[in-house]
Amino acid sequence: MGRLRYHDKKRVNFVIKKGNADVFYEQLKKLNDFILQEWIDSGNKIEYFNNLSAKIVIILDNASFHKRKDILEKIETEMPNFILEFLPPYSPDYNLIELVWHSAKEYIAHRLFESVEQLEKLLHKLLNQGGLIIKWDRKIKNKGNAMVFNLAA
Repeated sequence: MGRLRYHDKKRVNFVIKKGNADVFYEQLKKLNDFILQEWIDSGNKIEYFNNLSAKIVIILDNASFHKRKDILEKIETEMPNFILEFLPPYSPDYNLIELVWHSAKEYIAHRLFESVEQLEKLLHKLLNQGGLIIKWDRKIKNKGNAMVFNLAA
């Protein structure tokens, strides 16, 4: 599962056991709590958060667990600063996180890992610690473009 902030391309990615609506909700709740804490740390009052803080547009693909009605209602009620927008079906070129996934998959393809933990460790290094350099103007469908990787030991 991953998040990507548009303006600076900061990404946070992590491995989950299973993608489902409850995990999706939990992750949005953690994001909301993080943003709320930033709000408070900036000297703002918690009671003004829902009305005065920035709106966060979250762009989602059409995974069925992103659209479960009870979860969408909880998000709307509990996290009014989040605006959920869904991409058109089958449109990976509009979803910037797909460039991250695609680049990571290219890097780990044809490698053998001794354990799932070893794979997770490499993915964490690539995705969260800046080890994976991504050409943001690349098209997903155009797989002929070369990728640049910078892995520190």
